[in-house]
Amino acid sequence: MAKRFFLIVLDSFGVGELPDAYKWHDEGSNTLGAIRNHPNFNCPELKKMGLFNIEGVGGGVDAPLASYARMSEKSMGKDTTIGHWEIAGIISPEPLPTYPDGFPPEVIKEFEKKTGRRVICNKPYSGTEVIKDYGKEHVETGALIVYTSADSVFQIAAHEDVVPVEKLYEYCEIARKMLVGKHGVGRVIARPFNGEYPYARTSNRHDFSLLPPADTMLNVLRDAGYDTISVGKIYDIFAGSGVSESNRTTSNTHGMQVTKEIQKRDFNGLCFVNLVDFDMKYGHRNDVPGYAAAATEFDNFLKDFVKDMREDDVLLITADHGCDPATPSTDHSREYTPMLIYGNCIKSGVNLGTRASFSDISATVLEYFGVAQGKTRGESFLGLVKK
Repeated sequence: MAKRFFLIVLDSFGVGELPDAYKWHDEGSNTLGAIRNHPNFNCPELKKMGLFNIEGVGGGVDAPLASYARMSEKSMGKDTTIGHWEIAGIISPEPLPTYPDGFPPEVIKEFEKKTGRRVICNKPYSGTEVIKDYGKEHVETGALIVYTSADSVFQIAAHEDVVPVEKLYEYCEIARKMLVGKHGVGRVIARPFNGEYPYARTSNRHDFSLLPPADTMLNVLRDAGYDTISVGKIYDIFAGSGVSESNRTTSNTHGMQVTKEIQKRDFNGLCFVNLVDFDMKYGHRNDVPGYAAAATEFDNFLKDFVKDMREDDVLLITADHGCDPATPSTDHSREYTPMLIYGNCIKSGVNLGTRASFSDISATVLEYFGVAQGKTRGESFLGLVKK
């Protein structure tokens, strides 16, 4: 009989600072804490599942429907790439390179030479502010806006009328091939925008990730003959490695629609979903009302999704880091993440406490399918929650 496992990552949905948050200047960060009391936040399904029963969260119910845990990040980072890699079984003891003072001259000169375009900006910047401050110059001169953030990213912004999207992707591929070794950033990101000043970013963002340094649960599952279906930027985060089917999305709403369509299909394996708007549209923009409303939208989806789950389906909801929208920072935050696991074959209300690593999720997924972990990391908790 076919087995289906739905793993949904609420991008940046942290539940409180990790003990080492001070190393990243993230003391006091709590993404869920920042939104849970806002009028736009209405998440009865997540509450019934056990979100507020998780250690350190508070306000739980007497009989949660799911089993639950608070997940610790063991890798040295707080970005999307490192977080997802750990969820999938890779622990990264060294952080990916970041550039608080911009990229070194030799990197920029090589990039300018290979693209034939001048670079402007080259410093950490908010993605919305950078096009306000450099967009006009870019439109007038054709120079590429290159910027970074507290994350390990090389971002290229360009107006779609000045640099067509496919050409922008080509420039990103050039940068991706360049940025290896000591300059091996986690992601090169295309950030197209359009319209008149002050301009607006479009949904044609595309991430070009570093190839994972080892096999993940995606490789292990695919090699064992299981389907590995990605929704959202999962394909990009893993540079396509181990993914048998990719479904790109333009928003949380679209991502949830695609996931519902996949739920109607017969497949045998993992559906790995990333809902990026929590992070991209709300966390990084310090938009508490928007983040709270996005959580409510997901909660409405969850109610419908659970109703249509099959007998052997398993649903696991988690996150990859935090991005507290109520702090002065617009960067990711070093936080614990939630873990809710639910299905007819899963016990209700098992409190798994605080887990040592996101990679325990990978180990659990692989054990569910009866596949040996190989060199992937993590300790499965399936035996604690399976009926």
